[in-house]
Amino acid sequence: MAVVRHRPKRARRGRPPKTEVPQEVLSSRLVVEGQALARTDEAPGWTVLATTRGAEVGADTEMLQAYHDQHTTVEPGCRWIKTPAAMSPVWLEKPERMAAVAMLTVVGFLVYAVIQRQVRLSLRDSNQQRPGNKGPTPTPTAAVILALFGSVTMVHFRVGSLEVLHVHGWQDHHGMVCDALGIDRSWYEVPPMPQNRQANATPP
Repeated sequence: MAVVRHRPKRARRGRPPKTEVPQEVLSSRLVVEGQALARTDEAPGWTVLATTRGAEVGADTEMLQAYHDQHTTVEPGCRWIKTPAAMSPVWLEKPERMAAVAMLTVVGFLVYAVIQRQVRLSLRDSNQQRPGNKGPTPTPTAAVILALFGSVTMVHFRVGSLEVLHVHGWQDHHGMVCDALGIDRSWYEVPPMPQNRQANATPP
């Protein structure tokens, strides 16, 4: 416990008269010396388990273990969201909304895994490599594969009835990715001369 002595603020502005007796106020302040707690690996953590399976199918520990065993599908895609800065908090009130968000997240991870798997299989069968984070690699991640298309720019404009299409940054490895994923690469093909055509869809 510490005692602090201070003078209160005067109600009136200006210099106080010489006959005015200065007032002092005593207040108490509680000082607590805290000590940082050392983090240990044995400290219990939290795991949120979202599943549509009932308790009769298996215990929570069995479901969690079965989920972690999926090293080639969903689990690797969850690594980047395990840091606090990766995903903003989402507040959902109803259990149905929680289940929907969990399902959409898992479906997104499955699509992520399929893109990575198909491109890696194509590279393995053709014995090729593609640009990665640290040079050419035969096993690029889906994040690297999607980032490759960041340099591709499509300029599409129309002057009257004349439609002009120009693609910039397209390389051979972009076509390989399209072929591996079953995407029609004609979306990115530029006609030899500007021509009239109707564009009713957008490229993937």
